Amino acid sequence: MNKLITIVGASGVGKTAFVRALAKTGKFATAYEQHDERPFQALFKADRRYALANQVDFFLLRAEQEKELRASSLIGLIDGGLDLDFHCFTRLFRQRNLLTDPEHDLCRRVYHLIRETLPPPELIVRLNADEATVADRLSARERINIAEAADTALFNSFLDDWLASAPNDRVLRLDVSNEDLNFSQSVDKILKHRIIEC
Repeated sequence: MNKLITIVGASGVGKTAFVRALAKTGKFATAYEQHDERPFQALFKADRRYALANQVDFFLLRAEQEKELRASSLIGLIDGGLDLDFHCFTRLFRQRNLLTDPEHDLCRRVYHLIRETLPPPELIVRLNADEATVADRLSARERINIAEAADTALFNSFLDDWLASAPNDRVLRLDVSNEDLNFSQSVDKILKHRIIEC
């Protein structure tokens, strides 16, 4: 079973672009969020009744991606991931009343059952950028987004809550506010990280 790195952060911070930049090195097997391909994402954007189906679909997708990445001969690299989907997006949707308490509890049960069968990532890379950078990147997107620029501060608080419970040696924090979408400085930091050299 190979190692897994997950790239996390608020919507618009540059997770997908960062994974693509790392993928160009040829050192990683990759998996992406697949917003446009998911069967409930557009339905959820239009109708809150699809929030639960969307979350469960993403949990299952993420579990499938993790299994596939860990079976690869390369280190796995995932854009977002199961833990981010539960600890941040599910909480955000509950906070915005897009999920009821029983639906949130169902998401919790599904997440914990999956995580009991799959080991957590060996490294969580937390991307952070100032709110103006995040808002600019979100506005330039052409894909379906449920989270909005106005959600960034709340989302980051959920992210900080989750990462406070993660072992410090499994979390790498990178500020990407002043990087272009090639992320050359941050890519170099990942390539020099001990998890790559082990």
